[in-house]
Amino acid sequence: MSDTRPRILVFAGSAREDSFNKRLARLMAQRIDALGGQATFVDLRDFPMPIYDGDLEAGEGLPEHASRLKRMFMEHQGLAIASPEYNGFITPLLKNTIDWVSRPDGDLGALEPYQHKVAAIVGASPGGLGGLRALPLLRQLLSNIGVTVLPDQLAVGGAGSAFHEDGSLADEGKAKALDNICQRLVTTLAQSSQ
Repeated sequence: MSDTRPRILVFAGSAREDSFNKRLARLMAQRIDALGGQATFVDLRDFPMPIYDGDLEAGEGLPEHASRLKRMFMEHQGLAIASPEYNGFITPLLKNTIDWVSRPDGDLGALEPYQHKVAAIVGASPGGLGGLRALPLLRQLLSNIGVTVLPDQLAVGGAGSAFHEDGSLADEGKAKALDNICQRLVTTLAQSSQ
């Protein structure tokens, strides 16, 4: 019997080894698995790509890592993204990843990896706002390329002290909010596949 759990690709828009957003993304992956989904955590640090350049693409095609990520996006029904905030915006890494994955590659059309996807977005930051200013911009970007973004989001401020040693969130309210977001993502995807 095949696994019918919704497949969700989980990643953070940070390459930092001990990124707060990687911690949050890993926690999302754990919660998604526990709540009936099938999460695949991807570390974008393992997929280095040049800054998107149309001339580079025309001359050499998609970089190998962009092509691999694009195929991974195609294998999943949902996305769970933890976005840092740099100067009030999403990170260059996250924008560059979204841009490269949006490009045509062989038999895959330009925006095909984003079509019919549902996404949950969260953020964490050492500051009090928890990356809150970047989330509406990420929501707009994803919506523009065909992704349905869940209305609920979570911003974890004071991220330096927001996590227990085991990776769970210290604040019960934030932990419950994260569970609710993950559950809604799993449920929405399960219902849409029926």
